Amino acid sequence: MSSPVLADPLIVTVAPNGAYKGPQDHAALPLTAGALAATAKDCLDAGAAMLHLHIRDADGRHSLDVEGYRAALRTIGAAVGRHLVLQVTSEAAGVYRPARQIAMVRELKPEAVSIGLREIDRPKAGADATADFFGWLARERVMTQVILYDVADLQRWQALRADGSIPDAPWFLLFVLGRYSATQTSSPRDLLPFVQAHVGPEPWAMCAFGASEHACATAAAALGGHVRVGFENNLYLRDGRVAPDNAALVAQAASMAAVLGRPLARAEDVRARFLNS
Repeated sequence: MSSPVLADPLIVTVAPNGAYKGPQDHAALPLTAGALAATAKDCLDAGAAMLHLHIRDADGRHSLDVEGYRAALRTIGAAVGRHLVLQVTSEAAGVYRPARQIAMVRELKPEAVSIGLREIDRPKAGADATADFFGWLARERVMTQVILYDVADLQRWQALRADGSIPDAPWFLLFVLGRYSATQTSSPRDLLPFVQAHVGPEPWAMCAFGASEHACATAAAALGGHVRVGFENNLYLRDGRVAPDNAALVAQAASMAAVLGRPLARAEDVRARFLNS
């Protein structure tokens, strides 16, 4: 008889490009809408249920342009239909301020978005601004993944939930492993403080930097979490070779789930959990 943890379908998200990497980092890094669409299809076939989307401007720089997002979403959607959840990023990447990030999300009103808590929850903006934005996300039923970089971020999230600033909703947490380590290379050990401190009801996933991404993903899946893999944070296979493409990293995660006896979530499972609950 399988445990409830291992019976929970594993959500594999692919983060294929990020805000910073370019063609010099990997020839298969997808930067255009067309390349992202092809990557999305390959990663769907490999076992992904969700795609974490960054777009670039005409000069290849990180962008939160609403029309750019709409164009990319149309192109990717034409390739994968409803078979992937398309999650846009609101990441500042040292370029955008909270007001602009929030305005983009409100105007675009995507199906799914990732929000870095520490980027939005700024003292200058005020607690009311944080509460207003998260209240809007809950009312509009935008599937929201809250990015937490350390246990202090998690504790701040818990405090905002406890005092009612952030309402009940099907939030999804992302624990970022090793972001502030000396080499920004993650270890499965980086997951333990998050798991020990997490006392809320929200499901969680992890992402990790560097060649230990797969080991971190395995630890997370075994502990009941979900995983995000891809070229945004890691270019290497578990054996140390450079991955040929993002789909190879997704396939590794799918194989790991099979070894654990954990079924893979599909996009419809994700929507049922976070959008229809």
